[in-house]
Amino acid sequence: MDEDLAGGSTAAGGSPAAPASADWNTSLAVPSPTRAEPLDSRGGGTFGSRAAVPEVPKPRKAQPVWREPEEIPAVQLARSGAFGEKLGALADAARTVQAVLASIDAVGLSDAEAVALTQAVEQLGRPVDTARVTTATVISARAQRGLGTDSLAWRMGARHESELLTLLTRTSVAEMKRRVVLGEKVAPRLIAGSVLEPVFPIVAAALTAGELGIDAAENIVRGLADYKVHGRFDANPADVDAAERDLVESATGSRFDRARNDDSPVSTSPGAVVRVGDSDGFTFTADRINDMTKTWQARLNPDGAAPNAPLLEAKSSFSFGTLRDGLYPLRGGVTPDLKGVMQNLFNTYQSARTAVKFPLCRGPAAHRSRQLIPDEILDERTGGEKRADILRGILTQVAQDPRTPTMGGMPPTVMVHVNATDLLKNSGVGWIDGVDGPISMKSINQMIDNGGMQPIFFGGNGAVLGLGSKARCFSPLQRKAITARDGGCIIPGCTCPPQWCEVHHVEDWQYGGQTHVDNGVLLCWYHHHTITSSTGWKIRMVNGMPQVKAPHWVDPTEKWRTPEKHRAHDPKTRKPPG
Repeated sequence: MDEDLAGGSTAAGGSPAAPASADWNTSLAVPSPTRAEPLDSRGGGTFGSRAAVPEVPKPRKAQPVWREPEEIPAVQLARSGAFGEKLGALADAARTVQAVLASIDAVGLSDAEAVALTQAVEQLGRPVDTARVTTATVISARAQRGLGTDSLAWRMGARHESELLTLLTRTSVAEMKRRVVLGEKVAPRLIAGSVLEPVFPIVAAALTAGELGIDAAENIVRGLADYKVHGRFDANPADVDAAERDLVESATGSRFDRARNDDSPVSTSPGAVVRVGDSDGFTFTADRINDMTKTWQARLNPDGAAPNAPLLEAKSSFSFGTLRDGLYPLRGGVTPDLKGVMQNLFNTYQSARTAVKFPLCRGPAAHRSRQLIPDEILDERTGGEKRADILRGILTQVAQDPRTPTMGGMPPTVMVHVNATDLLKNSGVGWIDGVDGPISMKSINQMIDNGGMQPIFFGGNGAVLGLGSKARCFSPLQRKAITARDGGCIIPGCTCPPQWCEVHHVEDWQYGGQTHVDNGVLLCWYHHHTITSSTGWKIRMVNGMPQVKAPHWVDPTEKWRTPEKHRAHDPKTRKPPG
């Protein structure tokens, strides 16, 4: 039984063998596998491609029970001899690496040492990552279900190749599938007993050389797979090869190409892909390589990269996922032109000009007295949070526009239901019609500030007795007056336009604050939502004009300052009559 496996070893560098014709887990003989031509239409089958078997051998016995590989005699035999010496060398190398890394205090390294170590361990891991991809692909091919009792998974006691791979490696199914998908394109292909080069030979050569990372290789393969010969899109094979060569060069800083007999830099077979020199251009990250594949896709098949058919142009979509951790995830996709409109809008309001600015107290004495006020204040929101607030402002403006279509005679209105007792105690939660998740009392008060509230009186049996008058809401005329005075969000540096702003009660309505122009200021949603939190901004009204005090970390003097005036009232922008 174990002797039957001796001839199938690849330790000496020979071609990978087909699955052995003996059940080396149970020592029971099984029929030799019958393989047909692979069905891979993108360049032929690989060690991991799904091959068709005309006559699937039916299991004639019970499937073996899973045993740890160390307990199987054939695996024990493989750990001896010439191949065992190579396994031992790998184990020694692993111990050496572990010992060296254990002797390094990464936290205590200098900046230069940390940079050097990061690059060294990345380079060290790349050959191992490549070997992981190759071995996973080989195992996957030999463990296909279509092989019946010849399947390596069946003989090892696993249900399928994914289970076998996870049992052997203790990794996840998703990770093993990821390796096999890449390996099917960068591992040598076995067709009718002959070993052919990989579908992506240049990517494979760069991986083998340890110069290309797995993530960059995945981006190249994924970006060009459909453009190979007989792929989904027709493309000139020479152009596809040029794209692969260019992307690998951009990712590694090295040029890989087919060697010639007369000037081959290494001893290799004619036509093999080898490193032929250094790149003359820049080297880019894996994320940038992913972007560059889009450019090549447009060159290889412009119609496929930029579809003009109305059916494809209409495929922008948008939907909500289910509530998770208090948030509704967004799902969908947009066409490039819509992405451009959205991105330009976001960039406009996220530009550097929106940074908060204060006047500087000049001179050494001011610095010693800690009265120096920074020129620019960093916004603590992430880019995603800023974009969400911008989108909120856009949608709020559209909802408030009188030209927006009505529903049942009413403009788009968010109906929030809250118990009156909870509202007065400023505790509890509320609920929005059509939304599963509750809304906090803080958000409710903010919405009431901006849109008002209308009480509904119920009888003891739950019947509606009547509607009260709308309260705690600035009237349209009051909002116009406040807008004329403030011109937008009054927090210094915030460029949110007035039509996106909400009106905030400076003195809280719950504590006697009046719904009056002298008690209302414009705030964007973000500053309205955080004005009472730990951000530290304070607002007061003095003679009908708002004043703002920044938090100590922004303005150590903690002075009350008047916000920028509306352009119409700013002496610097006014011109004398005539």
